[in-house]
Amino acid sequence: MSVSADTLRTHIDYNIWATRRLMEAVGELSPEELFRDFGTADKSVLDTLAHVYAADRLWLGRILGHPNPGFAGFITPADRSLSVLQNEWPALLEKWKQWGAGLTVETALEPLSYSDLKGAARKEPLWQIVFHMVNHGTHHRGQVSGFLRAMGHKPPWLDMILYYREVG
Repeated sequence: MSVSADTLRTHIDYNIWATRRLMEAVGELSPEELFRDFGTADKSVLDTLAHVYAADRLWLGRILGHPNPGFAGFITPADRSLSVLQNEWPALLEKWKQWGAGLTVETALEPLSYSDLKGAARKEPLWQIVFHMVNHGTHHRGQVSGFLRAMGHKPPWLDMILYYREVG
């Protein structure tokens, strides 16, 4: 499959836009709301967001050739802090943007070899990793949006078409 570097950059930018919007909404929650257990795999708003943040960090680390943190190092206790997510996630997303700025069609098609959290060898082209990272974030932002609704809050609109409309 052929994919343009501009398309990948647009998806990275959408991911940043949607994450920022959701984090603004979550910043209004009480501690009780942040930690409310919804019975999902990641349990709460905060734990779900920590999962996405850790995955964004993990995938960028793989792309940049950082060592595999293993399953135990995937999400750190510090990641489960709203202040850490509010202060460190934007910087991480900026690193994604900087990395994406250097993408070309050729580099987007290059395979990335890495080991997954269980240590299994994997190899996928970079464009698939970018699309996965964006899709993963979209899935979990949808979960958090549902949590917000369940608690009586109106979640922000995160639809990609709205992003396209806003950025022209």
